[in-house]
Amino acid sequence: MRELLCEKEEAIDRYSRILKACGHPIRLKLLCLIATRNDPCVSDLWTCLDQPQPVISQHLAVLKEQNIVEADVQGNKRTYRLADDFVKQILETIIEKEGLISNQ
Repeated sequence: MRELLCEKEEAIDRYSRILKACGHPIRLKLLCLIATRNDPCVSDLWTCLDQPQPVISQHLAVLKEQNIVEADVQGNKRTYRLADDFVKQILETIIEKEGLISNQ
């Protein structure tokens, strides 16, 4: 068993970084919003979470750094979408279990 874990240390480290990035309450809320809304922009996110724009931008930067979300420029807006399949699966479970479905 120990040998198996040692062989997979790189994968374990990657998942650990991803889970740590997702574990902050504001970042988890952001991810749930991104998962349930159609291409939200920063103003959609900070308005919904009642947080200052710089706070949301800092948290989005952490998520982008870990390749959890990706940003697209659409006109004068930067929109966000999930980029990591592992995180998508986790969010689908949370959203389904907690009934976090958005109509927007």
